[in-house]
Order: sequence, then structure tokens, then C-alpha cells
Amino acid sequence: MSSVATVTISNPSGSEGNLLNPGVIASVTAGLLAADADPAVTGIVLTGAGSVFCSGLDIPAIQAGGDPVEFATALAGLLKLLPALGTPVAAAVNGDAVASGASLVAACDYAVIADDAVVGTREVAVGIWPMVAQVPLIQRLGARWAMENVGSGEPFTPERAREVGLVNEIAPGPEVVTAAEAWLAKAARGGAIVATGRPAFYRFAAMGYEEALDASVSLFAEMNRR
Repeated sequence: MSSVATVTISNPSGSEGNLLNPGVIASVTAGLLAADADPAVTGIVLTGAGSVFCSGLDIPAIQAGGDPVEFATALAGLLKLLPALGTPVAAAVNGDAVASGASLVAACDYAVIADDAVVGTREVAVGIWPMVAQVPLIQRLGARWAMENVGSGEPFTPERAREVGLVNEIAPGPEVVTAAEAWLAKAARGGAIVATGRPAFYRFAAMGYEEALDASVSLFAEMNRR
């Protein structure tokens, strides 16, 4: 019997777009770690509060005196955590996922996007380069498709996001969570081995071909000695 935990991106300060600051990121991180530590949980849905998934870092807070290093370090830590979890994560993109919100989508295993939402960075359109947010997009899409968005500052439509591989499915807004849960139900078929296989998958994705094959041998042997 599978059990899905939901982690919601929410900025309690009332700022629009579920903007990310160190406190919001810490809350999301705590939710992910708690769900990952629960043996009853076989999948995690990451979604946004209200009608927006996430509009990225809280730039107004940084402009008002927040430490940009603190904000960027917190975001990078969350983006490092997502592929290291032993529990699969599906993004239920209930509304626009832009700037660093798009990077969260890219860092999840699966993503379902609402048919009226967009996903991607937009910083270049206002004269900023998305230094941190671009990294998961490059890793997920490759340089060609990632640059289509990053270099133009134009987020992907749902259809284009599906074509380039940033999302798995497009669904009506009220159905995105259910659709994301369906992807997690498929992921749960692997049982306990997913906790070992998933982190290895992402480690291998970041390695060169021969390096990944060499690393896979010891993990294969370890898995089959149990």
C-alpha cells in the first residue's frame, strides 16, 4: 500500500508567488526530509500554495537588504537535496513555475503541469542571468533545450515543456495533484530498492559514461549480496 506525502511551497509573509527566502526554503527542506524519513511514505508531491507553484527567489527581499549569498546558498542546498532523497518526488505544478520555481520542477523525478501554467526562467528578460536556477534545467534538458528558455527569458508553455522533457504530463489545474500521485504510484513498484536506486541514478547522470559504469559495478555487487 503506497502512501504519498505532500510538501507545499508557501510564503507566510503574504508575498505573491510563494517566493523563496531562507525561511521558506528551510520549511520545504524540513518537509522533504520528514517525508523521506517516514518508512510508510513511498512518494512525495511537491506543489505550491494557492494558484501559483513558485515564482522563484524573493528578489524584493534581497533588494531590501537580504544577503544574496544566504538566499542562493539555501536554494542550492534544496536543489542538491532533491536528487539525494531515497523517496521519489513528483512536482504538481498547479500554476506558474518560473525563475527558481522552474529549477525545482527540473530537480523532481516527475512533473505534471496545469494546462494554463508556464514553466521556465524569465530573468534574462529583465537583465539578470539565472545563475543558480539554470543548473537543474541544464542537467535535466541538456544545453540546447535549456538555452532555449534561459537565453531568452521566455518560459515554456505546457506543450513545449512536455516536448523538451521538462514535464511528463499536462493536466487540468484541479487534476495535477492526482496525476502526480499516479506517477508516484508507478515509482512505488520498485519497493525498498528505490531508496538505493534513485540516488544512484542521479549520481550516474552527473558522471561521465565510463566513470558511471565503473561506479555501477560496486553498487550492483552490493545490491545482489543482500
